Amino acid sequence: MIKFWKTLNTIYDDLLILALVLILLVVIYSAYDTGYIFKQAADDSYTRFRPDRVNAAGIEESPITDAMVGWVTIDGTSIDYPIMQGDDNLEYLNKDPAGNYSLSGSIFLDSRNSPDFTDPYSVIYGHHMQYGRMFGALDDFLDEAYLKEHTTGRLMVGKNGETIYKLKVILAVHADAKEELVLDAADNEAVRRILLEKGYNEDNRILGMVTCTDAASSERTVLFAYILDN
Repeated sequence: MIKFWKTLNTIYDDLLILALVLILLVVIYSAYDTGYIFKQAADDSYTRFRPDRVNAAGIEESPITDAMVGWVTIDGTSIDYPIMQGDDNLEYLNKDPAGNYSLSGSIFLDSRNSPDFTDPYSVIYGHHMQYGRMFGALDDFLDEAYLKEHTTGRLMVGKNGETIYKLKVILAVHADAKEELVLDAADNEAVRRILLEKGYNEDNRILGMVTCTDAASSERTVLFAYILDN
């Protein structure tokens, strides 16, 4: 009987050690995974391939694929990214601008929109990453004082920035993805009604920048900007 209990205790100790090792491995993997995702999101190496820099410096060929339809920059913020467009709105959720798998994905234009941004309402999406990376930076614009200090930007259209528009940032709102009013790239009138209610009635094309508030919610943060003809 004593031998039986010793054997049982040994098995219990071994299982306990195994469980602790497994927990430690899960913690290490989670830390690595979080760090890897953040590293991808924080990777600003693409900014040297922004069309105006390439044209000015004549640097090496860009690794960004021909699916790039533009570049968005909001002055004084971390928003400074190429805009991709896929055959559908899932393609660039987990693909970087070079076409490689990436959990942080890319900033991408709604597949229903014209790639030259001539639609009355164009929608671009990006993941909500920590520390203001990707479109996590949209949170700051919900602060009215911050928004008023960051109202300018640029939209370069085409992989080589053939056309450049000024952006006038005007409004940040929370919206429910289930309602889809501000997320519907084909519903220009619904968006204009929302802006009109807030006192914005200029007859300019509109750019909507959209991100989720968190992974478990259908709520979205949307930043609106006018696309201004120069």
